[in-house]
Amino acid sequence: MARVDFAFGAADRLRMACEVVLKHYSKGRRLVVYCSDAVLLERFDLMLWGFEATAFVPHVDAGDPLAPQTPILLSGKAIAPPEGPPPSPWLVNLDAQCPPGAEQYERILEIVSQDEESVLMARQRWRRYKSAGHDLHAHDVSNRT
Repeated sequence: MARVDFAFGAADRLRMACEVVLKHYSKGRRLVVYCSDAVLLERFDLMLWGFEATAFVPHVDAGDPLAPQTPILLSGKAIAPPEGPPPSPWLVNLDAQCPPGAEQYERILEIVSQDEESVLMARQRWRRYKSAGHDLHAHDVSNRT
């Protein structure tokens, strides 16, 4: 089962997701960003290109021909962790539900904003992950700027 880290209290969920992706990319980590909401995934895609003036985060859709050599993959469908050199990819879940195939990943990152609906959906995901036997960890990020 995966280790699942919930970052609760993000002021801007997508912005924090961009920062997390940049941080892990900078450390050589490959990531899969999952969201079944095509509009939200497209918004995140656009944010990755310009959320920070000096940041460059190479990313493509998981179905793109360049996916095998791109460290950050965006997907609206379940995909197995891509093969490649260690370390194995982690999954960033931007969906309202638990990602399909979560058990295939070593680690899952969940970023939760401060609004009530996001918190309620995150609690539901927490319960589902817990009942599936995942290793859960909560982090308060509400004081981060």
